[in-house]
Amino acid sequence: MKEIIYLILFYIIWRHYRVTYAKTNLARSRQLPYEIEVVAENLHIPWGIAISDEGKIYFTERSGAIRVIEEGELQPEPIITLGPPFVSSGEGGLMGIALDPDFSQNHYMYVMHTYNEGNQIYNRVIRLIKQDNRAIIDQVLIEGIPGGRIHNGGRIKIGPDQKLYIATGDAGVPALAQERASTAGKILRIALDGSIPEDNPIPNSPVYSLGHRNPQGLAWHTQNILYASEHGPIAYDEINSIEPGANYGWPLVKGDEKTEAIEVKKPILHSGEVTWAPSGIAFVNQGPWQGKLLVANLRGTQLLVISLDEEGLEVEQVEFWLQNEYGRLREVIQSRDGSIYLATSNRDGRGEPDTTDDKIIRLIPKRSDRF
Repeated sequence: MKEIIYLILFYIIWRHYRVTYAKTNLARSRQLPYEIEVVAENLHIPWGIAISDEGKIYFTERSGAIRVIEEGELQPEPIITLGPPFVSSGEGGLMGIALDPDFSQNHYMYVMHTYNEGNQIYNRVIRLIKQDNRAIIDQVLIEGIPGGRIHNGGRIKIGPDQKLYIATGDAGVPALAQERASTAGKILRIALDGSIPEDNPIPNSPVYSLGHRNPQGLAWHTQNILYASEHGPIAYDEINSIEPGANYGWPLVKGDEKTEAIEVKKPILHSGEVTWAPSGIAFVNQGPWQGKLLVANLRGTQLLVISLDEEGLEVEQVEFWLQNEYGRLREVIQSRDGSIYLATSNRDGRGEPDTTDDKIIRLIPKRSDRF
């Protein structure tokens, strides 16, 4: 008799939990102003995404492949798989990707990857040329960036000024972030041919800003403000507005801390005692999240949606979306039609992958919110 009563109680509790969970998910889906579509799955640690004017989606896999999604279909073969001296170990491998502003004419694409030289690990940025359904290496733009099993940075983006910006980590050697002669722990800025712009803050140097621990996201406000996301030392993750020549303090300070040793530019937002592990970021210029800064979180397993003031330098509100729904999020990017693309990173050794990971997910503005 007791066993029957226990079974009945278990069934009642199970039904209550199931209904409550379903209602919670339904409410959450109604609140999200986007429809969700999985456009590719069973991927191997997608890292960076770039979208061409014609709508083709190019993305990197950390193991060394660049793959393409065309008209919603993942193409079966990569356009290139990097070989030696390329290496993929720890947090290194094939990372950021950017398409040339004239990609439809010159077919140039840029990627950042880890490589081995003389038993030392470095990072470099190379230019590729896409020909038909293949890509070949055309030119090494910058090399010798200190690398390692951790803190490689890796994001690259082309700014409104048509220059290439490169986020580099401290390679696990914090002091390098404060060494002006080192390219580690920096935001770098070079021309698209690899030359050093004359208006860089340090003459004849690619260094644009310094004092970074492990920046993994770059994006521009419509007013040309550059933002960068940065991993902190166990919490104290940062979102920074990047100014030429500014010092962001690592390893001397974290968060809002001060020091008399150097002049530090404070973050516009930090996570405090919570760990986000922010990676890719995107500034949205249309649709339901217009004017907001999106930040993909790895450890936080969520998407931050940050509301800014008119100048773009003060945070007014932070919303947390997709919490624990898709696991670790590495990349976020907006397409020309207003859709938002996310890449998961659950197979990177720190996640809990399901049988279909990793994925690229599309957030489509709901019909009432489309322009």
